[in-house]
Amino acid sequence: MALAESRIEIPEGLQSQVFGQFDNYLKKIERTLNVTVISRDGELKIVGAGSGPEGARKVLEDLCQIASSGREITQQNVDYDLSLALEHVDGGVSQVSSDVICHTVSGKPVSPKTYGQKNYVDSIREHMITFGIGPAGTGKTYLAMAMAITAFKGEEVSRIIMTRPAIEAGEKLGFLPGDLQSKVDPYLRPLYDALYQIMGAESCAKNLEKGLIEVAPLAYMRGRTLDNAFIILDEAQNTTPAQMKMFLTRIGFGSKVIITGDLTQKDLPFESKSGLEVAVDVLRKIEDIAFCRLTSKDVVRHPLVQKIVQAYEAYEKKHDTELRKRDQGRIRSGRERRGSGYESHPGRT
Repeated sequence: MALAESRIEIPEGLQSQVFGQFDNYLKKIERTLNVTVISRDGELKIVGAGSGPEGARKVLEDLCQIASSGREITQQNVDYDLSLALEHVDGGVSQVSSDVICHTVSGKPVSPKTYGQKNYVDSIREHMITFGIGPAGTGKTYLAMAMAITAFKGEEVSRIIMTRPAIEAGEKLGFLPGDLQSKVDPYLRPLYDALYQIMGAESCAKNLEKGLIEVAPLAYMRGRTLDNAFIILDEAQNTTPAQMKMFLTRIGFGSKVIITGDLTQKDLPFESKSGLEVAVDVLRKIEDIAFCRLTSKDVVRHPLVQKIVQAYEAYEKKHDTELRKRDQGRIRSGRERRGSGYESHPGRT
């Protein structure tokens, strides 16, 4: 295959950010796309086979746009841009991350980092109920919280309600000391963590005291009608079908609802049906309800988390395939026995 060539100029002030510490980002681009990058007088010459040089140019161009906008380039940004280049997809991180939802209390912008997350955020804006379904680390809860706080500060809703089913993650916690709030807080801690990071502990405490922000177990939602509120149901894979129906029928006028869950991490008793699974089947054709499926490509935690998620997906896919083959073999074997006329009957010799 003939060698191809591409060129790009990167301003000197952006080179250290785009190339990464010790040129780590640049070296990864070279390895992944099988190209060689030569730097001369501020211009990069990219040489390689096929579409590699053009893909590398697009990645570097996108990283330049991120750096020039004042945002920090992360390893996740580089990895995602490379995955898009390998799939020959136009666009990059700079396009999706320009949609800033809000800022954390420390001033850090909160924005989607992948096209899957951008679709999720747009669905929340456009629909009354949004289901965010995907593996750990895809930003389901954090982005939902950012959207809720933005709506609350903009007076689009009068309160925020966050809830989770109170169920142990595979271990029995036994008796917990303290009052009722102390007993349920361990189950709800991830929601508090996101709330404090975006809103700040002081502002959060004031609104919690006033009842404008509420964090409660799902069981406390029964019998209520939730008007003019932004409601988040987290860890919905751990709801029963009855709990999910109860929650969905609490929604009142002027409310917006986000339901998040990971169907691969159910903590329900063995063979119990998840309320999230049932809701997907029952509600998929109803207008103004959106279902957003995030994948391992949307994981924005440490790169190792993405590899862990992918490894489990591959294992579970292989396991499911083996079970199906085993079941099909049993069915064929049963048909063959019935067809041969040797099916046993009581009392027959």
